Amino acid sequence: MKLKFFRWIAIILIATASLSSCTILQYRASDKTIKTQYQKWGIATDFAYFKVDSLDRTLRIQKVEKEGNTISIVFIHGSPSSSLVWMDFMPDSTLIKAANLYAVDRPGYGYSDFGKSMASIQLQSFLISEFLKEIKIRNIILIGSSYGGPIAARIAVLNTNVDGVMMISAAIDPAIENDIWASRFTRWNLTRWIVPTGYRVAGDEKSVHAAELKKIENDWSQVNVPVYHLHGDADDIVPVENLKYTDSVFTKVETKIFPNAGHELAWRHPQIIKDEIISFLNTIYNSNQ
Repeated sequence: MKLKFFRWIAIILIATASLSSCTILQYRASDKTIKTQYQKWGIATDFAYFKVDSLDRTLRIQKVEKEGNTISIVFIHGSPSSSLVWMDFMPDSTLIKAANLYAVDRPGYGYSDFGKSMASIQLQSFLISEFLKEIKIRNIILIGSSYGGPIAARIAVLNTNVDGVMMISAAIDPAIENDIWASRFTRWNLTRWIVPTGYRVAGDEKSVHAAELKKIENDWSQVNVPVYHLHGDADDIVPVENLKYTDSVFTKVETKIFPNAGHELAWRHPQIIKDEIISFLNTIYNSNQ
């Protein structure tokens, strides 16, 4: 029995080690690589970096800006992931016409100190909020996917330039946020070293996610801007029941269920989400006028 157990452990370790060398599992691309691709599309893009010496942290943000735009859309990814996951959205001509677009590498991902975990939702939100203030953007619409959902909502508490929050497949209810057994491979000393870097960071976040959500849940009443939460009813990673929590804690809130859609709602149905973004912008800014 012991021999069989260790044989399976060996198989898992070998398979994981093989995957760890695969670039795609790191979910990131350099400034140069991304700029080269955008040049082929005829789209100008640039990057900004924000360094906080006191915390020894650096954040990266990708920018696609159009002269005359006054609205700013900021995309915040989940885990494991990076700003690269918004590749269907950042070059989109309709979105570029509507707003300046920004995609953040959250701490520990992409080129924001890759592999250096920061499990605190409050601290991640604070750093991103300060970065947005540093680059002086206003009229901000925050769009957060999965783990990025509560971070987007938290930034709305910290930053008065935020006009709205859209959460996609967001994991925000601490009561139903459970530890995933497979994520323990990212934390065990025996296996952690061979797990791809982005997955180690995700595992660190996942291990305390529920506790981190509990720390900030009493502040959701301070979100005074519209919140729009989209979720698939076939999501087997983040339960659709998160919508009930969102409905109960935010004052200006709308939720929408997508039938037969899973956790990858934004990536499998990007055009639907783009349409929802444009509709959300129109609702906020037309009503303000």
